[in-house]
Amino acid sequence: QVQLVESGGGLVQAGGSLRLSCAASGTIFGIYTMGWYRQAPGKQRELVATLTDGDTTTYADSVKGRFTISRDNAKNTVYLQMNSLKPEDTAVYYCNTELTRSMWNGRELYWGQGTQVTVSS
Repeated sequence: QVQLVESGGGLVQAGGSLRLSCAASGTIFGIYTMGWYRQAPGKQRELVATLTDGDTTTYADSVKGRFTISRDNAKNTVYLQMNSLKPEDTAVYYCNTELTRSMWNGRELYWGQGTQVTVSS
């Protein structure tokens, strides 16, 4: 089995920073794209940032220049550094990871349990 465990959420004032972490554990053969999504109350889940195993990044326009996604392949961990936070960044943040569990398995997508980020004005 594979688990994604997130940490680093919390309450912060507007203009502040937070760093989210998401560690994948279990039976893992290879990890490909890792990413962060968020869902605010009453809204659909939306992409925040993704990072491929080839180091290609994608960011939502709303977070470009403020958020940075990175990964530590040795630790199977993806990070999201969030700076200059705004109240509209308030949401539950979810990580996901595309991975294979063995050389015989195809790629599968796993999600973390979510971590709350609240930005006060």
